[in-house]
Amino acid sequence: MTTRKTGAPPKDDEANRLGQRVKRYAQVGAGVGGLAARVAGQRFLGLSPDNDRNARDLKVALGGLKGPIMKVAQMLATIPDVVPAEFASELSELQSAAPAMGWPFVKRRMRAELGAGWEKRFRSFEHEAAAAASLGQVHRAVGLDGARLAAKLQYPDMQSAVDADLNQLGIVFSIHRRLDSSVDTREIYAEIRERLREELDYEREAAHMRLYKAIFAREKRIAVPEVVEDLSTARLLTMSWLDGAPLLTFRDRALEDRNAIAEAMFMAWWYPFSHYGVIHGDPHLGNYTVRPDLGINLLDYGCIRIFPAAFVEGVVELYRALETEDRDRAAAAYARWGFANLSNELIDVLNVWAGFIYGPMLDDRVRSIADGVKPGDYGRKEAFQVHQALRKLGPVTPPREFVFMDRAAVGLGGVFLHLGAELNFHRIFNETIEGFEAAKLDKRQKEALKKAGVRPPA
Repeated sequence: MTTRKTGAPPKDDEANRLGQRVKRYAQVGAGVGGLAARVAGQRFLGLSPDNDRNARDLKVALGGLKGPIMKVAQMLATIPDVVPAEFASELSELQSAAPAMGWPFVKRRMRAELGAGWEKRFRSFEHEAAAAASLGQVHRAVGLDGARLAAKLQYPDMQSAVDADLNQLGIVFSIHRRLDSSVDTREIYAEIRERLREELDYEREAAHMRLYKAIFAREKRIAVPEVVEDLSTARLLTMSWLDGAPLLTFRDRALEDRNAIAEAMFMAWWYPFSHYGVIHGDPHLGNYTVRPDLGINLLDYGCIRIFPAAFVEGVVELYRALETEDRDRAAAAYARWGFANLSNELIDVLNVWAGFIYGPMLDDRVRSIADGVKPGDYGRKEAFQVHQALRKLGPVTPPREFVFMDRAAVGLGGVFLHLGAELNFHRIFNETIEGFEAAKLDKRQKEALKKAGVRPPA
């Protein structure tokens, strides 16, 4: 029996896509649209918007929904200052877990992906989901060869839900622009839209997994699942099962153990970026588990961001500029990233944020990532300081590439805070970028993407 690889939606799940999309618009739009009207009214009447109340109402409007809008809400909460602090606080409390599909529903979906008699292609397939999230759920299984597997099955009608939710996301951003126009969020919206749509394509995610498997083939501290090609489709991803414990269960372990985990996390993030121009863009703690040997399992490859070599070069150049206090070099790095209209005042503001991101790596000593800061507050103080300055200089349009780079860096810092790790970040960062050359990265990236079957970004 052959696996259907066309990626075409099964008729039983997608036949009424337009109707589902209209229903989704109504669900999301009723709450969000009412909130947008209230904010507009507050502005029209010259009233100061009640951000606390508006944020709570937005949480209520989104809280009854599952699927992509929940993932988007959590993305917004982890990108510092893309929405007001009150909004971020409320959105961060939204739960990403969705109710799992029941067994009859799972059987229908599996038949749609692998055809009739699909159960005979497994030695066993657990009826209850091992995990359920915003876009799909994971089932434990055993292959015919006895290998333990994880089968990630996408919920039905996710394309319609994403299309509808992304349109409603535009309303959320319009609310933010009415509240504060110092940061132009259009490129942020475009970036989130593209990344979220990519997450629906499990064939692309499988290619990302193959890419990371090759990158870390010789790194014993980092494990990547193996794709089971003949049991995977555009909406079903079957892979090897990796045993590990939740990262947060190691918070009370000896500092030496926590440092070993943190150093593996640092390698998992910075090495692919500095050598191949790719990052694992979803800092959710559930995407990592820890093995008994304190190595990590790197899970979920739906949100992988691929950067041009010039952008990575800008990251390295900015580090060198801050290290030598060279303003002209910093300005050139920002320009390479895509920031426009770089005045001296804007460079100073951007340097505040860059100083926060790069600070631990500029400090040649053993230290925590941010002394005395709670994980949920990581980056908020600096973001507020930058935002206040941008009120006078804005609007500023962050380049698209900046969005997930920023989000992932802050998310990684949050992991280090949760672990209470103390490392010489200066040493391990410089080891990662030693001998960096943009031309070599560009060549290495193209070869790796081609070999893994990853479609390069447009």
